[in-house]
Amino acid sequence: MNNYRWEDFQEAPSLLKLVGEYGLRNAARNLLTLDEKDPRHIFEGEALLRRMNRYGLLDESQNKLDYVLALTVENFLERRLQTLVFKAGMISYTVWFWLSLVVGRQVVNVPSFMVRVDSQKHIDFSLTSPFGGGRPGRVKRKNQKAAAKKASGGDGDEDDEE
Repeated sequence: MNNYRWEDFQEAPSLLKLVGEYGLRNAARNLLTLDEKDPRHIFEGEALLRRMNRYGLLDESQNKLDYVLALTVENFLERRLQTLVFKAGMISYTVWFWLSLVVGRQVVNVPSFMVRVDSQKHIDFSLTSPFGGGRPGRVKRKNQKAAAKKASGGDGDEDDEE
């Protein structure tokens, strides 16, 4: 039996807030308590800042651990695939279920996927998706078949399978 409760899923936004705020803030605070010449401070601090720059949470000019402490939940939510796709005006929410989006070469069906800055320009529709020029959906195929039957002179109401 798993240890998840229904309340855990209801609290997901607040959990995301806790992870975003306190996970990084605690890491930054721990590193700030160390001496600046400490190898752990240098190595882990640079890695943390590099990761924040890669995801677009901090600018290149904000290369100090103090800026990590100033990050908010909104900064993290802005880098989610769902937010970037919505702001680009590409699609609605239902497309996530159809594996219709790719980031680079990776098919993504998770709206909370964190997009890196260099991958942001590679967000597109999958080639197998109806949105990306792939096979049309069920209703569209049915309408195309009916239109073709009507154009060829056949009546759309008759069944040819007698």
